Amino acid sequence: MSQEINLETLTTEASSKYNNLDEMSITAILEGINNEDKTVPHAVEKAIPQIEALVSQIVPRMKQGGRLFYIGAGTSGRLGIVDASECPPTFGVPFDLVIGIIAGGDTAIRKAVEYAEDDEEQAWKDLEQYDINELDTVVGIAASGRTPYVIGGLRTARNNGVLTGSVSCNIGSEISKEAEFPIEVVVGPEFVTGSTRMKSGTAQKLILNMISTSVMIQLGRIRGNKMVDMQLSNHKLVARAENMIIRELGIDRTLAETLLQEHGSVRKAIDAYRSSLR
Repeated sequence: MSQEINLETLTTEASSKYNNLDEMSITAILEGINNEDKTVPHAVEKAIPQIEALVSQIVPRMKQGGRLFYIGAGTSGRLGIVDASECPPTFGVPFDLVIGIIAGGDTAIRKAVEYAEDDEEQAWKDLEQYDINELDTVVGIAASGRTPYVIGGLRTARNNGVLTGSVSCNIGSEISKEAEFPIEVVVGPEFVTGSTRMKSGTAQKLILNMISTSVMIQLGRIRGNKMVDMQLSNHKLVARAENMIIRELGIDRTLAETLLQEHGSVRKAIDAYRSSLR
C-alpha cells in the first residue's frame, strides 16, 4: 500500500515558472535552464553562515581523528559519494576519511533501488558498518528534506552523540529538525517541475564542495593555493605536480622530476629540497 505524502507545501515541488516545455525550441529550453541556474550561487551565498557553523564543528573533530560521512538517497546520495570520492586524489587523505553512503548501497549509484530511501532504520545500520563514533560527523543530504533514510540516520546518529548536519532545499525541512547544524538553500521551483537533480542538485554540489574544501584547507591539506598532497595517479597530475615544484622552488624541470620521483609528493619534494639548502 502506498503511503500518502503531501508535497504541496514544498518549494522543491512548486510548479515551474515555464509552461509548455514540450513546445519550446531547443534554444528557449537551454536559455530557460541557464537562467534558472544563474540563481543558484546567490541562494548558496545566503547559506554561508550555516555552512560556516557546520564546518567550524567538523574541523576540531577531524583533527582528533574523526571522519566525515554523507548520507543520502538518489541524486543527493550520489552527490555525497562524488564529493567523498574526490577527497583522496585531491587532498591525499585516506579513502575512509570522507565517506559517502547512498540508500540502497553501491548498486544505487548507477541504478535506482526501489523504496530504499523509505527505510528510516537502514542509514544507521549502514553507518555502524564503519564503527561510527562520537568524533565523527554525519551530514544528511536531501533536496526535499523529507527522505526517511536520511531522517532516521540523522536522528539515530544524534542520539548516539555523533555531530549531525544537513543540506536541504526547503525551509523548515524535516532533516533540518533532526540535524544540529542544518543548511537550507532555497533555489525555488525547478525548470522541470520537481526535477531536483537540476537546481537543487547544483546547489547541493556547491555546498559539498565548500564543506570538504574548507575542511581540508583547515586540516592543512593545501599549501598556499596548491594541492601539495594530491595523488599522482596519471600523467596530467604528474605534470601538474612538477609545475608546482618548479614555480615554488624556481628550479628546472629535470630537477623537479627527480625530486618528485624521490619523494612521491609535491609537499615532500619541496620540503626536502629546502632542507637540503640549510
